[in-house]
Amino acid sequence: MKKIKKMNKTTKSNFITYLMVIVIYLAVQAMSMTGNLSSLMKGLLIPLCAYVILAVSLNLTVGILGELSLGHAGFMCVGAFSSAFFSKCMVDVIPSSGLRFFLAILLGTAMAGLFGFLIGIPVLRLKGDYLAIVTLAFGEIIKNIMNLLFIGKDSAGFHFSTKDSMSLGLKEGGTVIINGPQGITGTPRDSTFTIGVILILITLFIVLNLINSRSGRAIMAIRDNRIAAESVGIDITKYKLMAFSISAALAGSAGVLYAHNLATLNAQPKNFGYNMSIMILVFVVLGGIGNIRGSIIAAIVLTLLPELLRGLNDYRMLIYAVVLIVMMLFNWSPKAIEWRKRIMVKIRPGKKKDEKEAA
Repeated sequence: MKKIKKMNKTTKSNFITYLMVIVIYLAVQAMSMTGNLSSLMKGLLIPLCAYVILAVSLNLTVGILGELSLGHAGFMCVGAFSSAFFSKCMVDVIPSSGLRFFLAILLGTAMAGLFGFLIGIPVLRLKGDYLAIVTLAFGEIIKNIMNLLFIGKDSAGFHFSTKDSMSLGLKEGGTVIINGPQGITGTPRDSTFTIGVILILITLFIVLNLINSRSGRAIMAIRDNRIAAESVGIDITKYKLMAFSISAALAGSAGVLYAHNLATLNAQPKNFGYNMSIMILVFVVLGGIGNIRGSIIAAIVLTLLPELLRGLNDYRMLIYAVVLIVMMLFNWSPKAIEWRKRIMVKIRPGKKKDEKEAA
């Protein structure tokens, strides 16, 4: 405890965030081992990990960079399909599921990061609503391309088409890997809750260290005042692209986790469309823009709440809506913010004294 008290404010905050994730993981594992976790909840664990990664990564763009992006589901889609395609092709070549999944994570993350970089070059010249509209269009384009794409493999190599699987002209023994709207079937189900939590911790490590680094301070300076940041020599394009690309890459890793938990992966509006991007943005806004720990809590609460209220079927969405409103008021109402400050002063009376001495 003495060591924790000696930590500076930033290190202590990061330590609490990591500890919170580990404690939740241990609690879930204990509930699972004792049989207190329903099969429905077990099925939600891996998607929940993916949503947490998506919320934290989007907060890097929205909260730290200060740009509104609605194309996060598109980057998730890139990571999901590129990694599932790799795993499906490499099932016989790489028999070790651990190594194959590790390479799939690297590939999916790299592909999403590359798309983020390429999209970011023209898109980040826009601001506000225009940026949101263009990133939203990107997400929809990616989803629709995946629904049009047919890819097969035979002894002659890969075959591509945008018509149907018959037009691929596969030889005997050939297989269709991506079957248009039907997506990819038979992806190895390598995702586990433990791997999901490890990816969350890696995401937190990357994001929190970036925020507290020199680059992170430059990114936040651009968010606060672009003209002032440019006047002191900060390379606006470089740092905006850095934040956007890292955010996209992390979304891709969430897509890998999500894809390897499904028997069939297809690009539908509910999983890679506009609704998914909005849902992730809701996690970020309700958890507090720029608040990484808040994004984790919001993602967990808002994902589990509809399932926990399934017994109250008639009132489920009403209670969900009330919780959304209450969380919004708690995070953003001026009176609520003042009340939280007063409570924090009572809980940690030494903090106010330290601030006066520092002043």
